[in-house]
Amino acid sequence: MASILFVCLGNICRSPLAEGVAAAFAMQNGKEVRLDSAGTGAWHIGNPPDSRSIAIAQSYGVDISRQKARQLKLADFARFDLICAMDRQNLADIEALRAANLEASDHAEICLLLDFAPSDIGQDVPDPYYGDGSDFLHVWTLVNQAMPSLFSSLLGED
Repeated sequence: MASILFVCLGNICRSPLAEGVAAAFAMQNGKEVRLDSAGTGAWHIGNPPDSRSIAIAQSYGVDISRQKARQLKLADFARFDLICAMDRQNLADIEALRAANLEASDHAEICLLLDFAPSDIGQDVPDPYYGDGSDFLHVWTLVNQAMPSLFSSLLGED
């Protein structure tokens, strides 16, 4: 089974939303994919997603309230086919963790999530933490735009 890990800074805003969007997309399209999310930082380990992330997901019929924040681990490089960073800083941090640990598996491909969104290639999913509901809606929209191409690429359906 193909697998995707979504990674942001604290694993309470963007990556939980991406995991939720991906789960909904997989279910709607009959795809079997193992999904998870993590943060590069450890500040929120064990906490649920930000209440604003939960609210925007819920408004689209997606429940992410049971997710718990965790930090990216070396084992994730072997467990996942694709590790999708929400922004270029997280991408650099993920690549640095892999590079600093020669024993880290080369299994996972590391990418920027919006490289799968045709109109936003190379762009960051902005961190909505210090924003309001409209910022979380913007994240939801961006993440949704990337899903069809991400799944098509991962599952070899190009």
